[in-house]
Amino acid sequence: MSLSGKVAWVTGGGSGIGLAGATDLARAGCRVVISGREAPKLDAAIESAERLGAPRGAITTAPLDVADAAAVAVVARTIEAELGRVDILVNSAGINFPKRYWCETDAPTFDQVVAVNLNGATYCTLAVAKGMRARREGTVINVASFAGWHYEYMTGPAYTASKAALMALTHSFNIEECVNGLRATALCPGEVATPILKKRPVQPTEADKARMLQEADLGRTIRFIAEMPPHVCINELVISPVWNRTYVAGEALQRKAAP
Repeated sequence: MSLSGKVAWVTGGGSGIGLAGATDLARAGCRVVISGREAPKLDAAIESAERLGAPRGAITTAPLDVADAAAVAVVARTIEAELGRVDILVNSAGINFPKRYWCETDAPTFDQVVAVNLNGATYCTLAVAKGMRARREGTVINVASFAGWHYEYMTGPAYTASKAALMALTHSFNIEECVNGLRATALCPGEVATPILKKRPVQPTEADKARMLQEADLGRTIRFIAEMPPHVCINELVISPVWNRTYVAGEALQRKAAP
């Protein structure tokens, strides 16, 4: 399917997977709006995307904390008023914290992770679904995680639970909205060399990062999903590096001792 003239809204678009997806969608002909909490970071993201081939002016910004449901609704209405609609929603906003394991985390930390990773994606989807339903066409791409598909130690309970729930959210959307011509994909990447790695309790080495998925790999994957013909739904897409540290015992899997 040609993406020329389509409108895409990408949350978490200031860096990492979100920015890579926005860049590839813009290169494919979309008008793209990127959201994130820091306006200066979004401006820098546009410059980065244009250096990588996004047409000048194809990407605009809408600063937003996706955990704020009222703010999400305002941004969605603004995009629809200015660009006419949202054809593609990429829910890429996501967080995690170094203090992530059962032996050290707490309720406020858990709440923050779920508020962004799960609730934020829900709010954004609710905000655009009505318009998609009226046009009987729309694509939602939820950036879940390998950790939500194959449970593991190093991501911690809040992140793992939020990403597993995001996968369930995706399937529930397809169960209900398939009859309205809408589709959603749970994109489940393994380790990707993005800025969120700085939140890890144990930082990966540069050699490890080089063997991970790269941002551009996920940008191409998001574009691939969006370009599928309207009658095609990719319910889940799991993608991982060949050298998968989830499968290879090492420092990343060392357990944190209880204090």
